[in-house]
Amino acid sequence: MERLYAPWRMAYIEQPPKAGSAGCVFCDAAASSDDVSSLIIQWGEAAFVILNKFPYNNGHLMVVPFLHTAHLPDLTDAALAEIWTLAKDAQSALETAMRPEGYNLGMNLGTAAGAGIADHLHLHIVPRWSGDTNFMPVLTDVKVMPDSLEHSARLIRAAWPA
Repeated sequence: MERLYAPWRMAYIEQPPKAGSAGCVFCDAAASSDDVSSLIIQWGEAAFVILNKFPYNNGHLMVVPFLHTAHLPDLTDAALAEIWTLAKDAQSALETAMRPEGYNLGMNLGTAAGAGIADHLHLHIVPRWSGDTNFMPVLTDVKVMPDSLEHSARLIRAAWPA
């Protein structure tokens, strides 16, 4: 039997559960001064765009408000508008950098809805290609990622609309 290793996943699996804004991965990334290591792609006034460290697909971005909240009604109209503007710009950047054939956009609000980080809402932008879900997830529950996070981040940053 052959094995496909994904040792980077262990960092995600071994993370202790986090509650509140103290230790929130999004709040920690927003407080970081190193966009490269935190995988931040773009900053706004009320939100930022970050590459997902544990992506569904290459180029999987998230738009995250600075406000640490799990509740959509807590956001101002201006913050909501900026989230969608950043999502629009993210799609433009992904079009240039990766040429996907489609997208999934959405929020999972609450653990019952599938939120992995339920305390800090965020919008997922997942680029899709025909055939990107191959036999690996079905047979072995393994996702094959053909590109590194760092390379994807460089491509998307370089393609971000001016």
